[in-house]
Amino acid sequence: IKNICRLIHRVAPMPSTVLIEGESGTGKELAARGIHSLSQRSGSFVPVNCGAMTAELLESELFGHVKGAFTGARQAREGLFAYADGGTLFLDEIGEMPLSMQTHLLRVLEARCIRPVGSNQEKNVDVRIVAATNRNLDSAVKEGRFREDLFFRINVIALRMPPLREHKEDLPELVRYFMQTLAPELGIPIPEIRSSDISALMTYDWPGNVRELKNVIERCLLLNAPAAQCLAGSRISGVEDADSAESGSMLLEAVEKKHILHVLKMNNRNKSAAARELGISRKTLDRKIQAWGAV
Repeated sequence: IKNICRLIHRVAPMPSTVLIEGESGTGKELAARGIHSLSQRSGSFVPVNCGAMTAELLESELFGHVKGAFTGARQAREGLFAYADGGTLFLDEIGEMPLSMQTHLLRVLEARCIRPVGSNQEKNVDVRIVAATNRNLDSAVKEGRFREDLFFRINVIALRMPPLREHKEDLPELVRYFMQTLAPELGIPIPEIRSSDISALMTYDWPGNVRELKNVIERCLLLNAPAAQCLAGSRISGVEDADSAESGSMLLEAVEKKHILHVLKMNNRNKSAAARELGISRKTLDRKIQAWGAV
């Protein structure tokens, strides 16, 4: 973590484009926010998931559109580039961006101006780009799924976020951080961190990385339970004995519901953002909410 923090402090004042690489849940958006907050840019930090939209929708979302540009465009709308003017635009999952949009993005990065959909006028923009991907863009370039010229354009400064299994020595510090930030949000006193809890967490390889750790810590706080029990609701099986399996399953289901609804509330009921934070698909989140009868 200290090495990553040093890199973030080093690149933050620079105007260059940054490419953050790493598995899902490693904290790529958190790093991007850190780069923005430590920069001299006074504008907003604006995130967008490039893999969550079609090329047409993404074009309108990024560049905006004029009234009547397409069916349903009843009024003009600013795009995210305009909202991020003077600030930072975070292009999450850029490796999923459709090829046609990659061409548009490359032109904007080179010309520093945008053209809203349906308009013949261009607008200058002052936006720093921080992009992120959980894919190998080198391979994507070789396979023709990602433009080589765009790759060179965004890969000015590369920052790799390691998976949690590669830096387990940071677990105690991460646990302390999540305890101190999540407990007040949940209205729970910050508990003492037991060595047995750290030992239990150290035995796990964390395929969901830091995001999964955060969810497990929140589950521990809600249950007021030791880490080994909380891991039962993660991807480890065999933690509970057979006699308590049914009651444990019901308890974890109730905790999962409370946890998911809390995350949804913290994301202003934005289901896409909540699903991303939870590490599940939007479809899975919709199914769970429908099963609970929650709106």
